[in-house]
Amino acid sequence: MSDTSTTTEMTLDDLRRILSESAGCEDSQLDGDILDTGFAELGYDSLALLETAAVIQRDYGVEIPAQFATPRELLDSVNGALPTAG
Repeated sequence: MSDTSTTTEMTLDDLRRILSESAGCEDSQLDGDILDTGFAELGYDSLALLETAAVIQRDYGVEIPAQFATPRELLDSVNGALPTAG
């Protein structure tokens, strides 16, 4: 796993990787423009999202609420909590 301690942004590709690892889903579910697609529509239940939040906390050092509806909301929450470059 890469060192994310100096990461200043979480990308959609990073999120796709974490979602795939956390829920063991098929990558094809996460292809395309999924930013505004609901997690339920993508096949993720609350347990999978809790696991995703735990991985993000471990890998990125930020605590995020476990309640977010879309990948965009999740990314905005993570990126808003990450330290800025500078």
